[in-house]
Amino acid sequence: MMQTENSRINRRGMLGLLLGGVAQAGMARGALAQDLIASPLPKPRPADLYLQSIPTGEALIEASGLSGEVSYVVADSLSGAIHESHVPLLRLPPASVAKTVTALYALEHLGADYRFATRVLRSGPVVDGIVQGDLILAGGGDPTLDTDGLAVLAGQLVEQGIKGVSGRFLIDDTALPRIEEIDAGQTEYAGYNPTVSGLNLNYNRVHFEWKKQGEGYSLKMDARAERFAPDVRIARISVAARNLPVFDHVAGQGRDEWTVAQSALGNGGARWLPVRLPGLYAGEVFQAVASAQGLRLPQGQRLAASGEEIARIESAPMSVVVRDMLKYSTNLTAEVLGLTASRARGLTVGSLQASASAMSDWARGALNMRHISFVDHSGLGGASEVTTVDLAHMLVAPGVEARLAPLLKSFPMKDGQGGVIKNHPLSVVAKTGTLNFVSTLAGYVDAPGGKRMAFAIFVADVPRREAAQAQGAEIPQGARTFNGRAKKLQQALIERWGALAPADAFPG
Repeated sequence: MMQTENSRINRRGMLGLLLGGVAQAGMARGALAQDLIASPLPKPRPADLYLQSIPTGEALIEASGLSGEVSYVVADSLSGAIHESHVPLLRLPPASVAKTVTALYALEHLGADYRFATRVLRSGPVVDGIVQGDLILAGGGDPTLDTDGLAVLAGQLVEQGIKGVSGRFLIDDTALPRIEEIDAGQTEYAGYNPTVSGLNLNYNRVHFEWKKQGEGYSLKMDARAERFAPDVRIARISVAARNLPVFDHVAGQGRDEWTVAQSALGNGGARWLPVRLPGLYAGEVFQAVASAQGLRLPQGQRLAASGEEIARIESAPMSVVVRDMLKYSTNLTAEVLGLTASRARGLTVGSLQASASAMSDWARGALNMRHISFVDHSGLGGASEVTTVDLAHMLVAPGVEARLAPLLKSFPMKDGQGGVIKNHPLSVVAKTGTLNFVSTLAGYVDAPGGKRMAFAIFVADVPRREAAQAQGAEIPQGARTFNGRAKKLQQALIERWGALAPADAFPG
């Protein structure tokens, strides 16, 4: 007991000494003691301190170093309420984001189960394996038809014992109007700017391959697919002793004549060139794959014709065609879908612009897109215009998300070195669009907490784009840098919205 009490006394004595020492020191330094007593307690951190550290959209735009204009809108995907926007009524080129509208247009007027058909017809009976009359290759506009598909079609004829034809081999490509090129403002040799027709093959492109051989080059043009790659005569190419243009095209008599600048060839390489005579191209390739299976055909002639169907192949259903169009951004597919949908509505459309105008009218009424003005269905033409608020209206329109979102491609978040960030808290599905000095993105983002938002972001320097087009370069100086910065800005904006969404802390 005594030991415990002494311990307590000792502790108390020590505490008193300490307190006394502090008191004496305070008496000696009264001013400092007064300051300590008067000093307020530290203020608690504001509840939104973290949110205050998130840069504004304007700050992100400023930091991007981009020239031109930026427009964006982000909205609640369920209610349609706009969370944030920046000059949302600015009309800018949509680039390939236009394909989202085309996808909805095609699904609405053709249906998810619609299939394109390519057929073979005969005008007379078959006697001893020979068609007594004409054999007709009839296109249905299928934008996905390739050389292997034509080989399957020819195989169906061979299985019936057909070995030849007494009459003509006709090519009917009148299912759709023939359109020389999607956008006249593109470089002549851009493989993504082919002719559109009622009979399309290999996306209306021919494969050009070259190899250094001694002092010259070995040149090859073929219609390659996975199984078959027949050489073609419909497109020919020769080397020219010049620097520019890299490629030059002249429409010959029944063929495409190309020249390529020798200075651009190096030791070898390959690329796709557009086909300007797609009906004859498909006919020649069909003739080649048929011959490989024992069916001999004369040279094809373009002519609308009718007869009894004896063979057919079909495309994948429209839902798959649309999904692949959005994934690979194939311009030919978009134009064929738009033209076919317009014709399914009973409209007479002889040009891309007429069909695109009809699609724009439909979008105004069906999707509440007030400022839309398209000149084609792919977005390749820079004269098309739409606003980001229009795209937001489209994305949140009744039934659109359920139909469109499953067809969109995942848009991964990337680190500063361009690597994909695994397990990122944001999940994005979207359609990208790229032209020289134009970068667009539109889709849906899932933020932590289960909040889903629809968004559209456009970045464009239209004067710079127009100046580059006038120079005729396929990829003008500065275009890659511009588009790279635009993509970084787009991701930064999406990450901003993802940070604000769980607390519903959008400005205003």
